[in-house]
Amino acid sequence: MKRSTFLVIAAIFMAASGLMYFIHYLIFRDVHHIFLYLVGDLAFLPIEVFLVVIVIERILSRREKQTKLQKLNMVIGAFFSEVGSQLLGDLLRCFDSHDSIRHRLAISKDWTASDFRNAIGFARSIGGRVDCRGIDLDELKEFLIQRRQFLLGLLENPNLLEHDRFTDLLWAIFHLTEELEARPSMANLLESDLAHIASDIQRAYGHLVTEWISYVEHLKMNYPFLFSLVARTHPFQDHPSPIVT
Repeated sequence: MKRSTFLVIAAIFMAASGLMYFIHYLIFRDVHHIFLYLVGDLAFLPIEVFLVVIVIERILSRREKQTKLQKLNMVIGAFFSEVGSQLLGDLLRCFDSHDSIRHRLAISKDWTASDFRNAIGFARSIGGRVDCRGIDLDELKEFLIQRRQFLLGLLENPNLLEHDRFTDLLWAIFHLTEELEARPSMANLLESDLAHIASDIQRAYGHLVTEWISYVEHLKMNYPFLFSLVARTHPFQDHPSPIVT
């Protein structure tokens, strides 16, 4: 709204209020009554502003944020169903500390909020030597290229604008895909080249695991039936299986 338009509207409302007070005076001839209620209304105004602008606005904002978060977690769930879950297991084989990683991230139904916090802290600084020879890079390249359109579709989702971490994860995966696609063959790569790809894998995996843990914690709190399946099938356990025992 332009400043001039705002001033015109403000003047109209002020004039309308003054006119109604003047009509009140013409009818009742009671200035005391007018100023009594005027002062009372002005005294209540700060409370009204607090209730409307701060309390109600905060409640509506929180509800809107929760709605966006629910939609975002649906997008994240689709990502892990189509891409993320397989990458969690495949890229794990690149780490020489894979046994330690599996032990620290072996989510179970008994995990508490503290366990999830500790796991996220660990995921953000996953260390150890990464050896690309632990997996078939050609298969990884083909898998990522096949999922490119799906990943591009996720970037078009406006809800992702509210989640910088997940956007960073997608960019890390896109970069890894481009690095692999830029090489016609993964055979006979130089050690320096393998080291560069390994650093890209480590970066992408850190983002991937962090988002996966946050997503699984969300499932545990809100969708226990979905969490049950994840807890039985995730790759950080000795014998993942969908069978309920």
